[in-house]
Amino acid sequence: MRRRSLRLATALVLAAVVRHLPAQPARADTGRFESEIRAFEAHDRETPPPQNAVLFVGSSTIRMWCTLDRDFPALRVVNRGFGGSEMSDLLFYAPRVVLPYRPRTIVLYEGDNDLAAGKTPADVRDAFRRFTALVRERLPDTRLVYVSIKPSLAREKLLPQIRAANAMLRDDARRDGRIVYVDLFAPMLRADGKPRPELFGGDGLHMNSAGYALWRATLLPVLGTR
Repeated sequence: MRRRSLRLATALVLAAVVRHLPAQPARADTGRFESEIRAFEAHDRETPPPQNAVLFVGSSTIRMWCTLDRDFPALRVVNRGFGGSEMSDLLFYAPRVVLPYRPRTIVLYEGDNDLAAGKTPADVRDAFRRFTALVRERLPDTRLVYVSIKPSLAREKLLPQIRAANAMLRDDARRDGRIVYVDLFAPMLRADGKPRPELFGGDGLHMNSAGYALWRATLLPVLGTR
């Protein structure tokens, strides 16, 4: 009974927060990822994905994680990352790339491209709140794991905005017991506060195998082994 009351109170708080958020700006091209989303749907028709799995969603950092099955062999994992996406894109496509899978856990990585496109840390936080509210409404038993926005060589000038956005997202997670904030920002920095070059590929933006090994080691205790 106490747990049910806590869930109800959390849902009411989130609903109140979302009602007072500014209206989400309309995207200039809400269908710019349509081909990728249709490819996911075609694949799912041919090979239905498991329900109650761990769903990885987000931008190219997720899309390019090609070793998920090997990195988390004891888990049922589904990768639905689509490169170049922002938090608002994920929200727009959530009815097609999140909700149908009814995952037990969502691992989310977004925000990187938002800031690069000129959005503010508050914009990222507000879009995350909208996504969280949708998950709470449609998937009330699903746990949400948010991976902090990573530092990168290519976007080093954005480090102040990244720190600010991560702080906002971390604070939101602390207020909701079903959101887990995973800090991968700090482990990806050198002692002098600059991104660790050995974790990135040639473009300085996307991670190499060493970067993904760090992510796996950090996420494994959070996701468990079953």
